[in-house]
Amino acid sequence: MRAVVVDRWMEPSELAVREVPDPVVGPGQLGVEIRAAGCNFFDLLIVQGKYQVKPPFPFIPGGEIAGVVRTIGAGVEGFSVGDRVLASAPMGGYAERIAIPASFAHRMPDAMSFEEGAGFPIVYPTSYAGLVYRAELQAGGTLLVHAAAGGVGLAAVQIGKALGAKVIATAGGAAKLHIALEAGADVGIDYSEEDFVEKVKEFTGGKGADVIYDSVGGDVFDRSMKCIAWNGRLLVVGFAGGTIPSVAANRILLKNVAVVGLHWGAYAKYEPQRIPETFAALFRLYEEKKIRPIVYRAYPLEDVASALHALGSRKTHGKVVLAP
Repeated sequence: MRAVVVDRWMEPSELAVREVPDPVVGPGQLGVEIRAAGCNFFDLLIVQGKYQVKPPFPFIPGGEIAGVVRTIGAGVEGFSVGDRVLASAPMGGYAERIAIPASFAHRMPDAMSFEEGAGFPIVYPTSYAGLVYRAELQAGGTLLVHAAAGGVGLAAVQIGKALGAKVIATAGGAAKLHIALEAGADVGIDYSEEDFVEKVKEFTGGKGADVIYDSVGGDVFDRSMKCIAWNGRLLVVGFAGGTIPSVAANRILLKNVAVVGLHWGAYAKYEPQRIPETFAALFRLYEEKKIRPIVYRAYPLEDVASALHALGSRKTHGKVVLAP
């Protein structure tokens, strides 16, 4: 099969497709023919050796896939050959085929395309678990979403709106703000032109945002503490800006603020029962047309370097997808 293979730390521009053996499907696993694979910011870091997880060489990157079940391993129940599934996986998505634990896979809604499915398994559960389980976003509350035109940002905007919140979106440039507003945001703030702190205060009548969804970190986190409401929750999802912030504890105290983290990948270890619950809730929202993955572009597998360059240069919105 064709696959993107990493045999040393390299720049994304050096990635190329090779012929490799098909994966072996073991007990408890599904063999899936990949129709689309989601690209994520952490993929860039993994191939460069800059991520907290450093897999042994050689490895195939890619943590989100959608495809068709072709092989069922011993002991697997509830799936049939031909099922359309989406799944997250530690590695292996940038390929034509993959073997994954059956517990990682979920049947796709009938109306969902493979490209949409590939943009679903990480960003939507991340945003749902963050907003519902950790930040306890309430209907009528105000949600501020940073980097709202990115994959997790758009998912947060859509889910926040579906939960009945008033959504404020920040993004860089008019085009990206338009995407966030089309996804359901009530207010858009161009952080390259405006001070989001003052705009959030203005929109909320000085109260501030009840929940702030931060996947950026750095200065964005610091300034968010200046426009968070009393009893507000600042949700830490990631550090796409490259800087891990620190917080002055007196700020937490003075406004009764909760700073909460979200590590969706750890739910498989600590709260596995939440995973099917989360996907069931998300699929209901999809069927109700309240959420929908927005795909920027589907690139051929051979164009993996171009796909990751577009993602890393912040030129994209929503999800970048590879289509083997």
